[in-house]
Amino acid sequence: MIELRTPAEIEQMRPAGRFVAETLQTLKNEVTVGMNLLHIDKRAHELIRRAGAESCYLDYAPSFGSGPFGHVICTSVNESVLHGMPYDYALKDGDLLTLDFAVSLNGWVADSAISFVVGTPREEDLKLIDTTERALAAGIAAAQPGNKVGDISAAIAKVARAEGLKINTDFGGHGVGRTMHGDPHVPNAGRAGRGFPLKPGLVIAIEPWFLQTTDELITEQRDGWTLSSADGSRGAHSEHTIAITEDGPVILSQA
Repeated sequence: MIELRTPAEIEQMRPAGRFVAETLQTLKNEVTVGMNLLHIDKRAHELIRRAGAESCYLDYAPSFGSGPFGHVICTSVNESVLHGMPYDYALKDGDLLTLDFAVSLNGWVADSAISFVVGTPREEDLKLIDTTERALAAGIAAAQPGNKVGDISAAIAKVARAEGLKINTDFGGHGVGRTMHGDPHVPNAGRAGRGFPLKPGLVIAIEPWFLQTTDELITEQRDGWTLSSADGSRGAHSEHTIAITEDGPVILSQA
């Protein structure tokens, strides 16, 4: 079911979005070569407790995962791009890391993701990250009242295809509110003018993610959760929670 939020409810969602944004920036600033993914998860857990928030991931057990996720942040490295379950891995110089983070604060959820290189970057990784960020910006710009979900999808796809990237539409954006995942689904490719109308009060997460040379995913056997490229190429992912208002899109997941 698609729910529309009042202006007052959208204001109530801002603290969750601000906390998610601040936490991701804190973690990005703290991550160094040699840091263990389990330490990142522990640090995120500490920040959640301090804020009085609740993780959306700990008991999350959808059909595409293997049991409850059991951690509070997704840490996807290099060829892994989505749902990366933290494990005993020390980050190496040049690793491409994606942090995907969602919490509930005061009963409202915010969801966001960032990708960055740990240590010495490779040019192709920086280009891929930049593409996801530009696609996210294009998707947000298209999220105008009166447009359709397909307008967001088409704007994202235009950026990706200009860089020669293939697009997987199995996983994409989604409604956000009292829970992390709701309707409508917001794929990263689609036809402009099609899909659900974007009405004031709609709150969604827009999240372009791309792989360098494929659009095919495999599930890592080590945890039954982490999604990686089928050919070993690297991936990047950028995400914001936004609200559609009479005046246009408002980014909730920023400091």
